[in-house]
Amino acid sequence: MVLNDIEKLLEKYNNAETSLAEEAQLRAYFKGEDVAPHLEHYKSMFVYFSQSQQEQYTKDVSLKTKNTKVYQWISVAAVTVLMLGFIVPKVLGPTDKELKQQQDALIAYNQTMDAFKLVSIGMNEGKQQLNSLAMMSNNLNHGIDEAGRLSEFSETTNKIFKTRKK
Repeated sequence: MVLNDIEKLLEKYNNAETSLAEEAQLRAYFKGEDVAPHLEHYKSMFVYFSQSQQEQYTKDVSLKTKNTKVYQWISVAAVTVLMLGFIVPKVLGPTDKELKQQQDALIAYNQTMDAFKLVSIGMNEGKQQLNSLAMMSNNLNHGIDEAGRLSEFSETTNKIFKTRKK
């Protein structure tokens, strides 16, 4: 019955489902001398775990302290730069007169762009009319070419009919 319980505990242990008390039972079983032959390969693992728990690191660890004064001054400098970045534009920024001039310039720019848009619309309408004239000119030239061919055709047919009449 005990062997059956140990096998179930080993299966739970392999699936990482055991509690600390169950693991203690397994360590106690594998510390003993009466381990089942088919479970002998687990014995060395549990003995190793028990021994490694008893080990302690006895050397002194020297901790080197860093010079934090440099980092403190860097943080002070960073805060100073940020504060100057916020305060200087307010103090040395544009005056009310300069802001008014900028607004006037922006209004003049917008009015100029509106005038250019109107000129552009007029030019586009003129371009469409020129396109219509160009298309009419192309059709007229095509008609003249066809009329020239018609006159050649009529001359040729007249020659044919005159020669047959004779």
